[in-house]
Amino acid sequence: MQSLFGFGQSADIDVVLDGVESRKSADIKTEEGKKERHLLYYDGETVSGKVNVALKKPGSKLEHQGIKIEFIGQIDLFYDRGNHHEFTSLVKDLARPGELMQNTAYSFEFQNVEKPFESYTGSNVRLRYFLRVTIVRRISDIVKEVDIVVHTLSSYPDANNSIKMEVGIEDCLHIEFEYNKSKYHLKDVIVGKIYFLLVRIKIKHMEIAIIKRETTGSGVSIGPNSYLENETIAKYEIMDGAPVKGESIPIRVFLAGYDLTPTMRDINKKFSVRYYLNLVLMDDEDRRYFKQQEITLWRKGEKARKVGSGMAQSPTMNMPTHLVSGDHSRREVNVESDADVVNAPGVESMRREVDSPTGVNNSEATVDTSPIVQSPLEGNPPLMSD
Repeated sequence: MQSLFGFGQSADIDVVLDGVESRKSADIKTEEGKKERHLLYYDGETVSGKVNVALKKPGSKLEHQGIKIEFIGQIDLFYDRGNHHEFTSLVKDLARPGELMQNTAYSFEFQNVEKPFESYTGSNVRLRYFLRVTIVRRISDIVKEVDIVVHTLSSYPDANNSIKMEVGIEDCLHIEFEYNKSKYHLKDVIVGKIYFLLVRIKIKHMEIAIIKRETTGSGVSIGPNSYLENETIAKYEIMDGAPVKGESIPIRVFLAGYDLTPTMRDINKKFSVRYYLNLVLMDDEDRRYFKQQEITLWRKGEKARKVGSGMAQSPTMNMPTHLVSGDHSRREVNVESDADVVNAPGVESMRREVDSPTGVNNSEATVDTSPIVQSPLEGNPPLMSD
């Protein structure tokens, strides 16, 4: 009886996207941390292809209440799995209610689709784009989902100020660090230097790290309903041994070898992703002092790409609104003597690391809104003896 009314029949759905042979693909992490490879699209590109429906029982009909395909952009918060936050949703009907007696193919096209955000999988959140085909039935629908990857391209203006700042511990240590830029594309090289203006503590070594900070929750600000995860992407030891006054330490960090994403801010008011350079010094008593400086990462568009009916589209020349604009001022400081260093204006305090520079506690409730992130200072180290 079930077979007579079509309830016993089922089908396999296969989605074949146009341009599979020529279109680039990209890797993206799953929730389990594994990597999957999907076709790569950009904002404004058309998504088209065919849906193939193959009946599992030849000669038996499949009754349905309609066949549709959806293009969906969705944010999933891992701690709130019951809710899916859709920011893009397009629907096209492929077939009206009726019966399928044989294998059938349907063409579809979502023309010049807006894809405002980059695909992302983090510690507590996932932003994904996918096609969902649904054969609607009375008892249970047949559903097939196919993911794609979206990259957000941008191009920054030539004005890209360097980051230059004096930091230190009062009467003990003053250093000046400088990075050549405040905005870096994902294949860029961070070039900088550390200059020691005053050294009265016994420094054992110095390191620099790239830290990714992911914030999720209501309003993407630190609060009772928000979550903050920090991940150390890379760490380099840039000095081993005690420095002397006037010594300069060069910095050169290549970004191309790391799994980085563009900086993101308030993505659909659900999450943010920011990056920091963390400078850490350790003294001979294994006390650690650090200073963090936010940098902006962006994905560089190198070539024009085809969109829609053969038209070429260049990467956007304006910075996307969800990227952090790192406007860092440059301060020139010229200090000649120890007394000048101690009394120099505008010197930022370098803080003692209590647990971990990437740790978060209630006293750091505003770290995500400040470009400089500090831990509480637990007393100054002793002065070096003459």
